[in-house]
Amino acid sequence: MVKNSAIIDGVLAEFEPLTRIPRPSGHEKAVSDYLKKYLTDAGFTVVQDKVNNIIADKPATPGYEQAPRTILQGHMDMVCVAEEGVKFDPQHDAIKLHRTDEYLEAVGTSLGGDDGIGVAIGSYIMKHAREHGPLRLIVTVDEERGMTGSINLDGKYVKDAQFLINCDSENYDELTVGSAGSVHIDFSRKFTRVPAEGKQAWQLSLKGLKGGHSGERIGDGRGNAIRTLAQLLQGLEKQGHVELASFTGGKAPNAIPDAAAATFVTDMSCADLQAVIKAEKERFLTIYGGVDPEITLELTALKETSASVLQADDTNRLLTLLTVLHTGVYAMSTVIPGLIETSANLGVLQMDEDEVRVQFFPRSAIDAKLDEFVAMAGELAELTGFTLHASDKAPGWKENKNSRLAKIMAETFEEQNGKPMKVETIHAGLECGYHFMRNPQLDMVSIGVTTVDIHSPNEKVMLATIEPQVKLIETTLQKIAKLK
Repeated sequence: MVKNSAIIDGVLAEFEPLTRIPRPSGHEKAVSDYLKKYLTDAGFTVVQDKVNNIIADKPATPGYEQAPRTILQGHMDMVCVAEEGVKFDPQHDAIKLHRTDEYLEAVGTSLGGDDGIGVAIGSYIMKHAREHGPLRLIVTVDEERGMTGSINLDGKYVKDAQFLINCDSENYDELTVGSAGSVHIDFSRKFTRVPAEGKQAWQLSLKGLKGGHSGERIGDGRGNAIRTLAQLLQGLEKQGHVELASFTGGKAPNAIPDAAAATFVTDMSCADLQAVIKAEKERFLTIYGGVDPEITLELTALKETSASVLQADDTNRLLTLLTVLHTGVYAMSTVIPGLIETSANLGVLQMDEDEVRVQFFPRSAIDAKLDEFVAMAGELAELTGFTLHASDKAPGWKENKNSRLAKIMAETFEEQNGKPMKVETIHAGLECGYHFMRNPQLDMVSIGVTTVDIHSPNEKVMLATIEPQVKLIETTLQKIAKLK
C-alpha cells in the first residue's frame, strides 16, 4: 500500500489535466497549446516549434549558473485503445482515471502513462527542484507513431546541453544507456486476378500466437503468423493446385503478428487439406511449441467460390518473399552478453483487389547492419518482382561506457533505495537516438516509473515508484550542479 505522499499527489496533479485533453499521435495541437500556456504561466521561457514540440527553459539556481545544462525529455502523445464494447473517441474523449492503493489506471481505456507521467514528472521537477544548473524540458509530439517530433526538433536545443534524462522507460529500477536503430522497409506489387478454376473455396485462419513488441519480445523465439501461414500455403501447393484469393495478417510493423488469414480455391478434398494442416502444425510446434503452444489453425468451407484469384506466378512470388525474408533475431551483440544486436520483423501483410503490400521492420544497434538489410531487401524485391521503399534510418543510440550521468544516477539510486539499479542497453527505439545523432557528446540516460501493460486498456502506473523517481532526478540535478 502506498503511503500518502506530497510528491505523488503533486505529480498526479500535473498529470491529470493531460488526461482531459485528447492526445493521440498526430493530434497533439491542443495538449501542446496547454503545455505552452501552463509552463509559461509557471514562469519558464517556452518555445512551441513548428511541429508543436514544447521547449521550456528554467535558469540555474543562483550560485550554479556555470553548471552544465541538463535536459529532461518526454513525449506528449499516447497510444489510444479501448476495451471491446467501450465507446471511446480518442480525438474527443477524456480519459477517466481510477486510483487504487497501488495503481493509477483508466476506466476502459489506455491510461497514457506512456509518456504522460514522464511529462508530469518533468514539469513537477521544473517547478520544485531547488539546487540545479540550467534546466530545459523538451516535450515532443508523435513519438508513438513516427518520432516526427524528435526528427524535426531543432538541433540547437540539444547542442548546448551536456546531459539529458529521457523519462520514457517502464521500470523505475532500470537505467537505459543505449538503444537500437531501425528502418521501415515496404514491399509492394501489383498483381493480376483471373477466374478461379477450382470448385471449392476455403478460409484458413491462424490464431493464438503470443505476438508482442518486436523489440522487447523478438528474442523469446515466438512464431510469426504471416510467415507460418505462408509456409503452410506452400505445403498445400506441393500436394495439389491452390489458387490464392486473399492473404492478410499483422497489426503494426513493430508488432510480431499473432494472427493471419487466407482464402483460397482448390479441388483438394477436406481430408487432404486437413492432413497437410496437421503436419504443418506439428512442424511448427516442434520449432516453437515451447514458447508458442497455443497455435490454432481453423479451416472453413465457404459457400461461394471466389470470383477471382491471383494468377499462379503472383502467388508464388508472394509466398517466396514471405518465407525467404528473415524474421526474428539475426545477430547477438559481441560487446554486451545477452543483448540482441540485430533483428527483423515481418510485421504486416495487406492485400486488396490488385495490390499486395508487405511491411518489414529491421532493428540494429549498428547502422551498417541496417544498410545490409536494405540492400538484401532490394535484391529480394528484384528477384520476386516487388517494388521496394525504404525509409530513412531511425538512428541508434550507442552506449557510452564513460557516462558520468549513468554513474551518478546508478550511485544515487542505490543510496536512496538500498539496492543496485539495473543498467542496460535495449533492443528497441528511443528518441535518444535522434538526440545522439545531433549531439554525439550528449551524456544521456533513459528512466521511468514502473508501468504495466502499456498501449492496452490494462495500462497502469505503479504509484509507489513515482516518489523514488522524482527524488532520483532531483538529487542527480544537485550533484550535476556541483560538478567540477
